[in-house]
Amino acid sequence: MLKHKPEQTLLVLDTATESCSVALWHNQRVYSRFEICPQQHSQRILPMIQSVCDEADITLKDLDVLGFGRGPGSFTGVRIAIATIQGLAFGLNVPVVGVSTLLALAQEVSANTDKDDILVAIDARMNEVYFAHYKRVGEVLEIQGQECVVDPQIAQQHVRNADDPEFAGTGWQAYEALSTFIPEGTTELSVTLPNAKFMLPEVEQAIIEQRLQSIMDVQPVYLRDTVTWKKLPGRE
Repeated sequence: MLKHKPEQTLLVLDTATESCSVALWHNQRVYSRFEICPQQHSQRILPMIQSVCDEADITLKDLDVLGFGRGPGSFTGVRIAIATIQGLAFGLNVPVVGVSTLLALAQEVSANTDKDDILVAIDARMNEVYFAHYKRVGEVLEIQGQECVVDPQIAQQHVRNADDPEFAGTGWQAYEALSTFIPEGTTELSVTLPNAKFMLPEVEQAIIEQRLQSIMDVQPVYLRDTVTWKKLPGRE
């Protein structure tokens, strides 16, 4: 998964959607946890962190770099991630990397397909999706344009401009305008929710490019100026 295999010990967490996940890179090995647990992230995230540390036989003091899902996603979920990473970073005095949840989805698809174009759409409620188009260039994924929150009809236009793309995220099955792109014979896409394990490559890249930040400098990404929206039962 990690191409340059850093010697540092990395911990990444994500709580931006219905899923809650943690990934640890230590001694050239990945330890990870992933759960779908709507509205339970604040109860689950710390035990999951402790679980991967126990499995790797390390303590929090052994962590060198922290990463987190910076959004877009649930307002509450992104705030939980920020609060958790702040507590860890301040206590450990280590640098931080914010990772796009849309990029994490694209990274997981990229790890399992040879297609160069990946379109990601997360259901943003209020008849909108968080959307991004990534293209594989060599060994990295490069965003085409920028992350945005758009009407499904607008996202549909991006699909028509892509060359035989692969799809990821909850947005495709949430809206009729996008559900037609789900492959025939399947009920949903194989990659729908972000997993912290697939944020590790971006943290590694940030180390290589010296983009590590102080916790005082990282910011969540909501994409909306107004971050209140309709909540569905059992969804954040």
